[in-house]
Amino acid sequence: MARFPFGKDLLMLPRSREGTTPSPFALEALARLPLAEAVLSLWSYVLQPGFLDDLFQRHRGRCYTDTLTFPAFVDLLADALVRHRGSGRASFRGAAEQGTLPTTPEAVYGKLRRVPVALSLGFLEDVTARLAPLLPAGAGPHPLPVCLGGLTVVIGDGKTIKRVARRLLAARGAAGKVYGGKLLVAYLPACGLVTALTADRDGEVNEARLVPDLLPRAQARIPGPRLWVLDRQFCDPVQAQRLLAIGDHFVIRYHKKVHFVPDPARPARTLTDAQQREAVEEWGWLGAASNRLRCYVRRLTIRRAGQEAVAIVTDLLDGEAYPAPELLELYRGRWGIEQVFQQVTEVFELRQLIGSTPEATVFQASFCLVLYNLIQVIRSYVAVSRARPLPVAEVSAEQLFRDAQEELTALHKVVPSGEVVGCIPRQWTLGGVRERLRQLLGGVWKERWRKAANRKPRPHKPKAKGGNHTSVHRLQEAHAHKDRKDDPKT
Repeated sequence: MARFPFGKDLLMLPRSREGTTPSPFALEALARLPLAEAVLSLWSYVLQPGFLDDLFQRHRGRCYTDTLTFPAFVDLLADALVRHRGSGRASFRGAAEQGTLPTTPEAVYGKLRRVPVALSLGFLEDVTARLAPLLPAGAGPHPLPVCLGGLTVVIGDGKTIKRVARRLLAARGAAGKVYGGKLLVAYLPACGLVTALTADRDGEVNEARLVPDLLPRAQARIPGPRLWVLDRQFCDPVQAQRLLAIGDHFVIRYHKKVHFVPDPARPARTLTDAQQREAVEEWGWLGAASNRLRCYVRRLTIRRAGQEAVAIVTDLLDGEAYPAPELLELYRGRWGIEQVFQQVTEVFELRQLIGSTPEATVFQASFCLVLYNLIQVIRSYVAVSRARPLPVAEVSAEQLFRDAQEELTALHKVVPSGEVVGCIPRQWTLGGVRERLRQLLGGVWKERWRKAANRKPRPHKPKAKGGNHTSVHRLQEAHAHKDRKDDPKT
């Protein structure tokens, strides 16, 4: 049976029902909607019910299913995120009206509130592991320097899940902004996929505290040796030593709060970066002399007129093997993870949160990242399957996603769901999916899918000062403590 995250009738078919024999009209309609068929084919291969059941059993912890199975739960959430722009109420109510909801909408909300964080992390990582082999060779959105050919570049960054509705009793009346969970992700610019993830229920937690949890997850999913590209909140000897201890390397933006002690035996030298700006290259120790975790690094600094200087530190000490301009350019590419977070929020509806507990926000964020990875695969085939292949970075994921939505909606309107199921093979092989994606996306290019060029640099704007904020987790903890204090039996 075909499974995909767009359209309720196609999603919520009974699991035991086979697709009906497609009519000539259904086959012709699908042939005219190549993006829709590509998404259907990819989703049917990646999220097979047996795979989802196994994933649930491995990561569920003490959670269990009864009437509402995990595959059906995934269908409902996918329908809410894509078809109904993040409205769980519209998705669950529509399923109830059609008789395809095996339980009540309240029960679905309850299950979402209690999704274990471990299941959310495993959902992203296991699904992405099935998606990654489908990527065409050499289709990464961000080309990497040649000197880094023996390393796997990993961009790490954190994201706070915001805009949580104050539905929980503990959150009602809370002043300021209310946050959900906190994510720390590992993004591979070579393929454009978010591959590993860790999370904390407390959205106020420092991202650096999540590094010990992310590293073993990244080791299990990403071949080494890895080169971590990190922002300055991770700049301290503790994080550097954690990376070095597992044989990894780092390029981290330098934070002025951390001591840098120049090596008098290696004088600094001046050079230019890729934009012909003057840069200073130094060697020395990251950390004060009294810090037992201090490590020897190379620091590269660019002084910008009228702006804050940018400095990075790295354990790649050989300036000839790893030229400074290429490492500085690599750090500039760290902005790619910020673009991922922006698209996950604005395009895949993370700004419209369905659940109000930390666990619910983490699962929705994990699901949005899966949808992002899915579109990256489609985007890569669109780019490389043209008569004149394009760099993947020039294809707009947002425009491609919107057109795929329109095609799937059109298919849903004119073809009975059972016939659509019969049009898509139920058992795909890896090679079969690859070949079908090449066939479908080889001649579908539209010029509106080309990403608009950012020709004029945007003026630098200082960040606005935020007001009061807290996390749902801290509000729940405070509420539970108050209840225990007020209980005369305790």
